[in-house]
Amino acid sequence: MAKEQKQSRAETFVLAGSNGHNDQQWQTGIMNNLVSHSPATNHASRMARVASDVRHKCAAYMLALRPWSFSASLTPVALGSALAYRLDGSVDLVILMVCAVAVLVVHGAGNLVNTYYDFSKGIDHKKSDDRTLVDEILAPQDVVMFGALLYSLGCLCATLLYFLSTLRLEHLALIYFGGLSSSFLYTGGIGLKYVALGDVVILITFGPLAVMFAHAVQVGYLSVLPLVYAVPLALNTEAILHSNNTRDMDSDKQAGIVTLAILIGPTLSYVLYNLLLFVPYVLFCILATRYTISMALPLLTLPMAFTLEKQFRSRCYAKIPQKTAKLNSSWDFSMCLGSFWHLQAACRYCDELALIFQFHCFNTD
Repeated sequence: MAKEQKQSRAETFVLAGSNGHNDQQWQTGIMNNLVSHSPATNHASRMARVASDVRHKCAAYMLALRPWSFSASLTPVALGSALAYRLDGSVDLVILMVCAVAVLVVHGAGNLVNTYYDFSKGIDHKKSDDRTLVDEILAPQDVVMFGALLYSLGCLCATLLYFLSTLRLEHLALIYFGGLSSSFLYTGGIGLKYVALGDVVILITFGPLAVMFAHAVQVGYLSVLPLVYAVPLALNTEAILHSNNTRDMDSDKQAGIVTLAILIGPTLSYVLYNLLLFVPYVLFCILATRYTISMALPLLTLPMAFTLEKQFRSRCYAKIPQKTAKLNSSWDFSMCLGSFWHLQAACRYCDELALIFQFHCFNTD
C-alpha cells in the first residue's frame, strides 16, 4: 500500500511538471546557469577582453610614437640608399631594411623621450598635439619602458649592420650613436630643445647624419657627397620643427623654456619659415638649369608650400606642423626621384666622357 502511494505521488509530480510551467522554468534556469558557468564561455570572454586591451594598448603606443613625423627619418634613408645605388650600382636590400628600422626606432624613441620630458616639465596641456600622458592614455612608466625597448632594438640593428656592412666599426658607431644621443638629448638630459638648440639638433640629425648613415652602410665608406644632397632635406625638415615651436610659443613661455621661435618673435619666425620652406626650391631650380630637368620635380609641390605660407602669415598655426610634414613627404619623394635621375644622367655623362677619352687615345696610338 505504501509502495502504491509513493508511485502515485511520483506520477503526479511528473504530470504536473510536464503539463505546467514549473518544468520549463526549471529547465531554463538550469541551462542559463550552465551556460554562464561554462569554462569555454568564460575562457572566450577573457580572451576577448585581453584582445581588446591589447588593441587599445597598441593604439596608444602608436599614438605616442607620432607616426605622422616618420617621413623625416625614412626619407634620408631612401635618399642615402639612392645615392649609393647610382654611384656604386647596387643596394643590399637587407642592409636597407635594417638601416630603416634602426633610424625609425631611434626617431620613435626620441619622440617618447620628448613626450615624457614635456609632460614632466608641464609643457604639454589639453590643447597640445601630444596628449599621451596628459589624457592618461599611457602611464609615464609605460612611455619610459617603451622608449628603452626601442633604443635597445636600435642598438640591436646597429650590431646587425656591423656584421652585414663593410663599414668600419668606429665609423658606424660614431654616426649611429651620434644620432641616438641627439634624439635623447633633444629633450632628455640637458634638454637642448629648452635652450634654443633644438633646431641645430634637427638640422644635423634629420639631414646630413641620417643620409650619410644610410649611404655609408651601403658603400662601406664615408663620403662628402651625401652631405651636399642632405642640405635641402634638412632645411625642409627643420620647417616642421620651427612651425611647431612657433605655434607653441605662448605655452613654452609659460613653462619657462626658450626656443628659437621665442627668441626671434612671430615676425622673424614667419621670415625664417619661408626661408626653410622655399630655399630648397631655389636650390633645385639651380640644379635643374645647370644639370638636368629632373631636379625640378620638387617644384610640383609648390602650390602646397604657398598654401602653408598663407596660413602661417595669417597665424593660423593649428595644423601647420602636420601639414608641413605632409608637404615634406611629397617633397622628399620627388627629391629622391629627381636625385636618382640626376645621378643616372651624371653617370651616363661620365661613361660618355670615358668612351671619348678611350677613342681619343686609340686614334693617337
